[in-house]
Amino acid sequence: MDRPNILWICTDSQRADTLGCYGNSFVHSPNIDRLASEGVLFERCFAQNPLCTPSRGSMLTGRYPVTTRLRQNGQNIPPEERLVPRLLADNGYVCGLSGKLHLSACNRSFMLGEKWWEHPAEMQIVRGVERRIDDGYSEFHWDHTLDHNFRSSSYVRWCEEKGVTIDFPPRSDSKYVLHGLPSEHNQTTFCAEKAIGFIEAYAKSKHPWMFSVNIFDPHFSCRPPDAYFERYLQHLDTVPLPNYVPGELEKKPECQRAVHQNCKWGGYSESDSGEAREHRMLRAGYWAMCDLIDTQVGRMLDALQRTGQRENTIVIFTSDHGEMLGDHGLYIKGPFLYDAAVNVPLIISCPGTITAGLRTKALVELCDLAPTLLAGTNIPRYSGMQARSLWPLLTGRAPGNSFRDSVYSEYYNSNPDNPKSYLTMVRTEHYKLIVAHGTNAGEFYDLEKDPAETINRWGDSNYSSVKAEMLIKLCHRMAETADPLPQRVGIF
Repeated sequence: MDRPNILWICTDSQRADTLGCYGNSFVHSPNIDRLASEGVLFERCFAQNPLCTPSRGSMLTGRYPVTTRLRQNGQNIPPEERLVPRLLADNGYVCGLSGKLHLSACNRSFMLGEKWWEHPAEMQIVRGVERRIDDGYSEFHWDHTLDHNFRSSSYVRWCEEKGVTIDFPPRSDSKYVLHGLPSEHNQTTFCAEKAIGFIEAYAKSKHPWMFSVNIFDPHFSCRPPDAYFERYLQHLDTVPLPNYVPGELEKKPECQRAVHQNCKWGGYSESDSGEAREHRMLRAGYWAMCDLIDTQVGRMLDALQRTGQRENTIVIFTSDHGEMLGDHGLYIKGPFLYDAAVNVPLIISCPGTITAGLRTKALVELCDLAPTLLAGTNIPRYSGMQARSLWPLLTGRAPGNSFRDSVYSEYYNSNPDNPKSYLTMVRTEHYKLIVAHGTNAGEFYDLEKDPAETINRWGDSNYSSVKAEMLIKLCHRMAETADPLPQRVGIF
């Protein structure tokens, strides 16, 4: 199989523990579970940043966020960065996309038309899609958010063609969970239908293809279709509360306490038990959105099977980062690098080529996907890539349970809405170290004794020796983010 097709499904803010195949007994994910049984499931895949733009830039280039210069949401990817779809297109692939790209600024005030005429440099944000570089996508069904005033959204036009108004009136039974559109009108369904059309159109093409399915769910706001949410409401009291120990943030960096105090998604009172229902509602709504994702993944897999392309298609299921979901008294994403925020699902399948049924604890990084796809399509590695190819592990030519001795993530004031913070993280199988740069604070977790990351051992003298070793490892990982470009071409 020299030139396989690629179906790359990437959700937004979906943490690893949201699928049955990852041990969640509440969600309903038979299609993704089946995909896992047909391929390799990575238990320990980590995003290189807990926010969308830096993570997506890293994932699509095989380079670290500080290297791509996409360190924050709201930045524009430099035009010289080389994305995987561009490299594939240069080698004969036809590439398409539905949903988010989010490699350039999408300023909400301009999207809503607020005095946009005073900002001519931002006209493209108002009148067209987000600013694009030479990204390689020839079919581009772009949508960034569910804002119905976003006139450049293909999803909005898709809804209008169906006579559907995007509106989310508040539910009467929750402060924070919104009425969702019916599943047939959801953005997740839109993304899947555009992918299915592409799959069918190129079924007999002489050109191999790649299609990026960039679903907005389960990103907050919480707006599951009622039909999916109802299943959880029937047993709401059984939905677990977030992983939070009152007082745990007192020994953690100040930025977490600031976000905790200002959290709008349910808050987290240490004394008010009446908040418990809202936390359960939010978790149930989030899981319901994951269930809808699974339904649409099943439709896309069926389309591959129906058109005779399943065995010649690499299917990837992953997400750009996680979601705190109330754990440690925090919601959404920000200056924190807990596993809830950076451990994402990663499943890769291609029957007959990729090992089936392998479940691995190997430490891998989301940016490893870019060189993996080049290796899997027999395209030479791009010289600017910093990540490593998973292809030998996937195909049984390398050990299935070892890959890296550590994973690395960074947060360089990535979300300006949060307190200004600069964090770097290194995580091994047994320990996690996070440095809050510019302060004397940090986090250190013994993951064997404290997998929930509740007890911060940063100042614990019993861990001084191993903490020093982890600090050295972090220095090495930070040095590895040095840009390999431009390449050396001479002696002087």
